[in-house]
Amino acid sequence: MKILIATHNKKKKAELERILLPLGIEIVTDTDLGIELTDVEETGTTFEENSLLKAQSGCDESGLPCIADDSGLAVDYLDGAPGVYSARYSGEHGNDEKNIDKLLKELEGVPNEKRTARFVCCATCVFPDGRKIQVRGECEGIIAFERHGNGGFGYDPVFMVGERSFGEFTSEEKDKISHRGNALRKLADALEKEI
Repeated sequence: MKILIATHNKKKKAELERILLPLGIEIVTDTDLGIELTDVEETGTTFEENSLLKAQSGCDESGLPCIADDSGLAVDYLDGAPGVYSARYSGEHGNDEKNIDKLLKELEGVPNEKRTARFVCCATCVFPDGRKIQVRGECEGIIAFERHGNGGFGYDPVFMVGERSFGEFTSEEKDKISHRGNALRKLADALEKEI
């Protein structure tokens, strides 16, 4: 079965392939199909709403089942911010360094025990016949005082799980505990029942 993933992020595609390949699902991007998906405006106020907007649009435009996710970082001390604005927290979409700089500045002077946070991922699969699967995964952690490691992407270098940041985990280690890994395993279970 061929399923479109509504992202241009190669690391997200690779993560999804590692988890769904055992089901015999071929993950393709719009580039693979020779089309260009509309860049959906994320007007939702929740991760669930945004992932549904992107998955529905991708399915409508391609005629294939489409998976999209919306994910981000929710910091307790900041009342859940950056939340759905994680990718554009600094005002510049996708600038990981500026986003991390802003987060660390906002948490200056905040003690370790109040730096609790979680990564959240909501993944949605929309089928051409109207069926929808939506799942949510989370991973609890603490925001570090400075960057650790240079792996991963986004806020990974400042998101600590135990003694290491996500920026110090291998892809395989991260898949086992990450918000996206948790959501995609739930999605794989649900897809296995659907197909």
